[in-house]
Amino acid sequence: MTGIEVLPVEGVPEVNAGDDLPEMLFEAVGDILRSGDILVVTHKIASKAEGRIADLASVEPSEFAKDFASRFDKDPRHVEVVLRESERIVKMDRGIIISETRHGLVCANAGVDASNVPGKDTVCLLPEDPDDSARAIHEHLREKMGLEIPVIITDSFGRPWRVGITNVAIGVAGMNPMSDYRGMEDPHGCPLEASVLAVADELAAASELAMNKTDGVPAAIVRGYPYEPASGAAEELVMPPERDLFR
Repeated sequence: MTGIEVLPVEGVPEVNAGDDLPEMLFEAVGDILRSGDILVVTHKIASKAEGRIADLASVEPSEFAKDFASRFDKDPRHVEVVLRESERIVKMDRGIIISETRHGLVCANAGVDASNVPGKDTVCLLPEDPDDSARAIHEHLREKMGLEIPVIITDSFGRPWRVGITNVAIGVAGMNPMSDYRGMEDPHGCPLEASVLAVADELAAASELAMNKTDGVPAAIVRGYPYEPASGAAEELVMPPERDLFR
């Protein structure tokens, strides 16, 4: 019986604005990647390389941000950055901001995060285009290795009705992010009518078990999963507004 392996990628140095992230990742994984592998990368290093870092010392919060922050003991500058990164506010209550980003992602704080970035007055934003970030790495690995290695960019999201966070795919290149079973039959002969699996999210979640939030490991290799090669994009995983029951 075959199985799936998830291998941590160690040895990636601290990433700074302007660094050539695709080359840095190639140097870290070039000797161990195999045909059929999938490279999963945390968005933090993509954001750092792209300069998607905000210095809170330079942020002047609005009165709206100050009012919300004062009621819930938050940093008004952090709140202001969240508001600026939000396309739409879904809910603001109990010190929590749920918003829709310009990418169409609905998440806490528009993906603005203070963890795993240097400096107490520094926050990390999402990449401008996570799918483009994934494509850049995918294409660089193809040029360097002659292999079509799918790439998934991840972030940690909370989930309605469930406690705890899990990694999801916010950028994808080189694979179909979903597996569509509709029209097939289950082992009992029942037709499958709504089974579309978000496999990129499942692979992103599995990768977190190997990377771990506190270990400083920003990437992982998934080996043995029979993905479907495709141009692919994480934006395919975003629920269209007309089908979103929670708008």
